[in-house]
Formats: sequence, C-alpha cells, structure tokens
Amino acid sequence: MGIPKSDKIWMDGKFVDWDDANMHVCSHVIHYGSCVFEGIRCYKTSKGPAIFRLAPHIKRLYNSAKMYRMEPEMPIKDCMEACFETIRVNKMEECYIRPVVYRGYDSLGVNPFPNPINVFIVVWEWGKYLGPEALEQGVDVMVSSWDRIAPNTLPTLAKTGANYMNSQLIKMEALVNGYVEGIALDASGYVSEGSGENIFLIEDGIIYTPPLGSSVLPGITRNTIIDLAKDLGYDVVEKLIPREMLYIADEVFFTGTAAEISPIRSVDKIQIGEGRRGPITKELQDLFFKMLNAEVDKYMHWLDFV
Repeated sequence: MGIPKSDKIWMDGKFVDWDDANMHVCSHVIHYGSCVFEGIRCYKTSKGPAIFRLAPHIKRLYNSAKMYRMEPEMPIKDCMEACFETIRVNKMEECYIRPVVYRGYDSLGVNPFPNPINVFIVVWEWGKYLGPEALEQGVDVMVSSWDRIAPNTLPTLAKTGANYMNSQLIKMEALVNGYVEGIALDASGYVSEGSGENIFLIEDGIIYTPPLGSSVLPGITRNTIIDLAKDLGYDVVEKLIPREMLYIADEVFFTGTAAEISPIRSVDKIQIGEGRRGPITKELQDLFFKMLNAEVDKYMHWLDFV
C-alpha cells in the first residue's frame, strides 16, 4: 500500500502533477545517497491548519545541506513559503511535509560538485506512525544489534538519506523479530535513539535523554519535549545512558515528528514500569497535544498557520 497521493508536488519552483514528478535514473542522489530532508507535520487545529515548528525544521534542513556542501540558492524564507504553498495548492487541512534537497543529474562520479542542487516538497495524509493504540498502550521494542553511526564517519547531526540506511537495518531487524521498533546504541555502547525517533526515560521523577554526542539527531520534537517537561517542573538531564537503564526505568518513550510521544512498554521482552503508558508520559502527551491543537497560548509561537 503506497502513500496517498496529493495533487501537486513542488519541484524547483514549479508545481508538478504527482504522477509526473520524476528525476533521471542517473541523478547523483540515486547512486550515492546525496540528499538531505525533513519530516514536518501540519495539524488540523481548533484555529485552522498549522505547521508545527516550521522554522527550526527548515533551519535544520539547511544546516544538513551545509554540512554536505549542497546549500540551495533559495533563501530559507522562500523554502518555508513553498511549504505553505504546497499545502494550500493541495487543499490539505492535515498532512506530513517532506522537503528534500538533493544532487541531481550531471555526472556520475563520487565527486558531487558537478551536479545541480535540486529541491522538491511533497505533502500527503499521515496517520499515527507506530499505530494509534501505541500512544496509550505503548510498544514492544528491542535493542538492535546494529550500532548508530560512529563519530567522524557521517555527520549524525544531519538528517540525510544516507544515514537512514543505518535506520533501515535497525527497523528491519526489529520487525523480523516481532518488535515494532529497535533502539540503537552508539559506538561506545550507550543508548542512542530509535531508527527514526529520539528516546527518553524516566527514573524517580527525573527525565533523562541521551546527549547529541551519542550520535543523536537533534530532534525538533525532542527539543519541544525538553521545554514542556521543564515547564511542568521536571528536571531533564542529558547524559550518557547505559543500556541496562532502559530495563529498570519507570517509563520510557520515543519522540519524533512521526512518532510524536510514543510510550515503550517493553525492551527486549523486559516489562517497563506497569507495562503501559506511565503517568509522566501521559502528562507530557496531554500538554503536547493541547499545544498542537492551539489550546495553549504560551506555545502559539510554535504553530505557523497556513
């Protein structure tokens, strides 16, 4: 089952019909994985469709492109406006937004510089990434045998297509072993993140999450949850997390644009807490979803109305 089609895709400044949005098979990105991208959500709120934290997402996109020396000529503000326009053209009230910067068609050597830098933006309808019941009941996960990317190999602060080959190995291993998701360790054996999510754990009322130095993507939702937790009065500590802390934590949850806040009920078939969503996770979820529905004045600046 493919993703549901929208009407138009934005490609280098023009809107193209969904079925006509193509690239040449000799495009550099196809052979060498030379692309960076973002995953962004537009929510149907009580005050109309709104994109969640568009500016930091697009800034991260451009930071990723900068690391790979493939910055678009288009200014950040124009990229943001193109996201709005793509939603409007497709008459979407709620959707997932995927802007991609990639190296296109010219030459096929490892040297990427001769190839043009292209951009496209696609939007489509999107449900709950780990399933709607996951938000309450939690999911069963495993610690992957695949580590996250080691420092000074590929930049883990970049959200790039090449990094997600590592994510695919983690995800596939989990699925074929009967789990919903995998948790990767970093090159030093400390907890890093899921295949496409950041991770938090709670012990004795303190919220812990791995630092960016543990090969962690600087998640926008991760940053949001840190701010929300502090506003609720919780201490949030970024520290190296040994694997075994996962097993004895009171609560564990994933965060991400797709996963939102998804509780973890077991790791490697070891039950976490009561084996379902814990009270602090629920408190964070409640505030998070109120914020996303434009019900909390304090966080309205995180919503960009279409």
